[in-house]
Formats: sequence, C-alpha cells, structure tokens
Amino acid sequence: MNQAHVHKVLTLQHKTQDAEALFEQRLAANLGFIQRLFFKLYGQPEHVPYFDALLERLSELFKGRPKALKKLDVERVKAGNWYQSEQIVGMQLYVEHFDKDLKGLHQKLPYFEELGVNFLHLMPLMTRPSGESDGGYAVNSYHKVDSKYGTQKDLLDLTQAMRAKGMYLMLDFVVNHTSEEYPWAKKALKGVKKYQDYYYMYADDTLPKEFEKSLPEVFPETSPGNFTYQSEIDRWVMTVFNHYQWDLNYTNPEVFLEMLSNLMDMVNLGVDFVRFDALAFLWKKMGTISQNLPEAHELVQLFRMSLQVIAPGTILLAEAIVAPRDILKYFGEGHMQGNECEVAYNASLMALLWNSIATKKTLLLQKTLERIPDKPKECTWLNYVRCHDDIGLGYDDQLIEEIGWNPFMHRKFLLDYYCQRLQWSPATGLLFMYNPKTGDGRITGSAASLLGLEKALKEKHLPKIQTAIAKITLLHGIIMAYGGIPMLYAGDEIATLNDYSFLKEADKKEDGRWVNRPKQNWKVLEEPRNKKKPQITVFESLKALISLRKKHPVFADSNPKVLHYSGNDHLLVFERIDDEGSGILVLANFDEVPQAVEAGWMTKLGYLNEGKAKDLISGKSYTMSSGLLELEPYQLMWLAKS
Repeated sequence: MNQAHVHKVLTLQHKTQDAEALFEQRLAANLGFIQRLFFKLYGQPEHVPYFDALLERLSELFKGRPKALKKLDVERVKAGNWYQSEQIVGMQLYVEHFDKDLKGLHQKLPYFEELGVNFLHLMPLMTRPSGESDGGYAVNSYHKVDSKYGTQKDLLDLTQAMRAKGMYLMLDFVVNHTSEEYPWAKKALKGVKKYQDYYYMYADDTLPKEFEKSLPEVFPETSPGNFTYQSEIDRWVMTVFNHYQWDLNYTNPEVFLEMLSNLMDMVNLGVDFVRFDALAFLWKKMGTISQNLPEAHELVQLFRMSLQVIAPGTILLAEAIVAPRDILKYFGEGHMQGNECEVAYNASLMALLWNSIATKKTLLLQKTLERIPDKPKECTWLNYVRCHDDIGLGYDDQLIEEIGWNPFMHRKFLLDYYCQRLQWSPATGLLFMYNPKTGDGRITGSAASLLGLEKALKEKHLPKIQTAIAKITLLHGIIMAYGGIPMLYAGDEIATLNDYSFLKEADKKEDGRWVNRPKQNWKVLEEPRNKKKPQITVFESLKALISLRKKHPVFADSNPKVLHYSGNDHLLVFERIDDEGSGILVLANFDEVPQAVEAGWMTKLGYLNEGKAKDLISGKSYTMSSGLLELEPYQLMWLAKS
C-alpha cells in the first residue's frame, strides 16, 4: 500500500469518526427533549422499554444513513437556515403527468434550470393500490418506487443528479395512515393482534359510534363517516379519509418506532424536504374532532427531534390547512418554538389572494395578515398560488364581519364566482365536496382557468386574455416576493387550462381535484417562442420574476417583511428590507381598472427620488408629477430604493 493510499484511508477514517462524534453530540443535545416528549405521549410503566428501544433505533438508523448524505447533513448544519434563501424556487408535480416516469423527469432537469426552479416536490411515488389510491396517498410502501415510475435506482440517479446541480427534492411522508394493502393491514386482516393494534380497530361499533359524535367528515360526498366495517375479521377500522386508508394508532409506541424507520428509509433515498401529510390528524381522542390536538404536535416534535439527531440536514414541511393562527403552532410553541416543522404551507395567504381576485379588494387580506403573529425566525413559509388540492375558504369569520360582510353569504359568493354560477364571472372552476347542510364547499381548477384564461380563449377576446395573463403574473409575483419559499404548480408556468379528461376515468371521475392536475403540454414549448402565445408570455414572465428574485438577497426570508396600508383598498403593499438598508416595495393592484396611490409616504421610505420611481419588473421609471403613482389593472410593481 503506497503512502498516498494510506493517507486517503486515514482521512476517510477520521471523517467517519467525526460523523460518529457529531451524532453523539446531537443525541446528547437533544436527548432531554426526546425523553420529555416520549414520556409525555407514552407515560405508562409498560412504555419504559420502548424508550430504550428508541435510543437503540436512533443509533441503528444513523449507521444506515449513506455517507454522502451524512456529509451533506454536516454542511447544512454549518450553513444555518439554508432553506430561507432567496435562491430557492420550487415546483410541485406529478411525475406521470410531467414526463411519464423518473427517467423522463431526469432528462427534463435542464427545463427547470431554464425556468429557474431548483426545488421539486414530486407527488407520491411509492407503491399503492391499483385502483383508487387518493392520488398515491394510500401507500403500500414508504420506500419502494411504484413500477410505473421506474425503479429505486432511477430515483437514486435522479436525486444524485439533482444534488450535483444544487437542486432539492421533497417527497410526501404519509404519516397518518396506510393503505388497506400495506403489510401491517394485511396481517391485521389475518387476525394478527399485534398488527390490529397498529390501527384503530374495534370488535363492534360501540366506540366507533362514540367517535362519530364529534368527528367531522373529510370527504362527505365520496367517503361519509370515519369507520369502515371489515367483514372478513368482523372488525371496525378507523378510516377518516377513505375506506381504503386505515388510520395509524400512534397511542401505540411501536407504531412510532416503525414509522420513524419508514421515514428514514425514504429520507435516505436523497430527500431534502419531507412533506408530513395530514399531520393535524395524527392523534385521536374521543369527544374531540381529533384534529390539531396537543398530542399531535408533540408527536410531530418527537419525529423532528429524532430526525435532528439522525439526519439534521432534512427539513420538515407541515401539511396542515388550518386557521391562520393555528398553522403557527406547527412551528412549535413555548420552549419548543422552532422545533416542530421548519416549513409550513401559507394556506391563509393562498386563500386570501383568491378572495382578493374575486372581490377586487384587499381588505380581508390586509386585516388577516396584520393579525397573524410573527413566525419563529428559524422557520419559513411555503407560498403558493395553488397546489394539487382544492382551494378551501378558511377565513376568519370575525374579520369578515368587521369588514361588513356576512360570512355565510360571502363564502357563497366565492363559490358562485369561481364555480361557474355567475354568468359574468371569468372563472371556470368546479365545486368540490359541497355540503348542503352547512353550505361549505371548496374550489378546484387550474390557475389559468380560475383566473379567466380558459373563458377568454374560448371567446377569442384579446383584452380578456391579456387580463388573465396579468392576473397570473400578479399572483405569482406576490408569492415570489412575500417571504419564504415560492412553489409553482407544474403547468401553471405555461398557463395550462383545466383537464376534464378525469371524467372518463373510473377511479378519478368522482374526485374533481383531478381537473387541476393536467399533463404537461410540451408542444407549447416546442413551438417558436417569438409567437408570443399566452402560454409563452406567462412562461417568460414567470421566468423573469424568478430571475429577479434570485438577484436580490433582500427576498431571503431572514429579512423582514413590513405591511403598509396605502389608503387604497384595491392595493396590497408590502416592503422587504435588510439590515444594510436595501429594500424593495411591492405594490399589487387587484382591480380591473387603474388605481392610484399617494406618493408622499413612499418618498419617506426612500422609494422615490425627485418624484421618480424605478420598477424592477417592467424596467421602467415612473415620474409622478401629480403626486400619485398609478398602477394599471392587475399590475404588479417591485420598486427599488433610490
């Protein structure tokens, strides 16, 4: 063995020892949190051995983590809150809708680079039932890739290529339930009590009926009730979402231990962000709605602290579509603040933006954003215009009433506006999960169709087409600037319209959300770009916004955001500033007619110089001889400090 080879071996050994030492340091630093959380959830004497098992599991799982990912963990810990960077821009997509399989997606990485997207959220990839599977959220495995997407090697090749390009991957961890075909469920159906105890399973319907008294229905139209009778074992099993999705019983500590292993099996494939699916539902308690319970938060914190020890470079995203104040709880509260999930969906901003489009006013948007407390500095939002799911109307009734609106009638108006119940509305959405008892409902549709492009193209009405494009740019420009990680939905960057083909598929036709899950139209991008079709115009506009965002470090989420009231209820105005005095003022007009804002206060803020303002988006300079700054219908401005 030559001297150079000996040195290389010794260096590798030293690095391995360093990794082990750092693991021990992280375990020592977090052990108190882990112990407290564990025994708060599992406080019975018979649970003590499970804590010892957890400590052994942490060590085993760390040893099984690939060396390349251990190295990445160390780099990210040193980098601090790297996920708050202005350089990160995401896209959510279904692999089979984007380019058939993982190999096809791999070949399309240059497309994301051209657009400026470097963070991909791939919808569920793992094996699932062959029929209904809730879009893959009924899982048969947490780490085996479904054959229609390719192989596990294809996924590993993709994640390796993405790391080489500085790109990030997010996958879903379906933490609340498994499919009825999952190995545990199959064993439970064979009468194995150990695995029956992994679920909420009862010999008669006495306790299920008690649960039903307070449990709401998630899918009242397609899956009413929260329990399903299993005739082959004469048992009732809790199925809060769909009959084929069995809720896991986390009051059993064995379930937590096994799911932690499942989580690491998935993370070790090269996953940077983990979307914790339906985490608000994790803990069930009779007499409650079994959502957002304190124990659910503690359970997520236990996952987070365990992950912090094993794989600290991995980030958790809270998929909790709840009231604005409640979502902050998923960042952690009290002494656990910042120690639950690092990222959460900004569902409030999303829903409020759609409200402002329909009403042409920003009153509810402004009031709600002003009332939401600041998030922990270690955490960040994921901002989006829409996702694979429906658009809910989770507004604060008190704030609606303060504006002078009736909450029930206002929600009815929004459903009518977006779901083709008003002839004059430009939107072409569909009504989803409407409950006639309460009047509650949700909205589905692609961004372009909801913002009027589908109807405008059908009418061949050029001004309406231009208005729809302006709305698309407006909403995406706001999420680029607001603070946090902007996430596009695949197809929205080329203004894809509703996809009604789902109505012809037996396992999809009852789920209206498939209308806003279209296949990527690559033909649009293959045509000459100089034709300036609406799709190309949108693509170029969003590409330019992403590029602008990355050129201005002030958009990093470590820099504060300040809301301003302009005196004009049609405008949203906020400022991004940093410690060095740099700033960008964002102005958005939600009205279909031009709106003006008084310029004096902008001078005090430093955005006017001798009555002139510079807009980064258009590249134009504006002179305000009248003392007013005018915005065109649905115009977005990013004004730079003079």
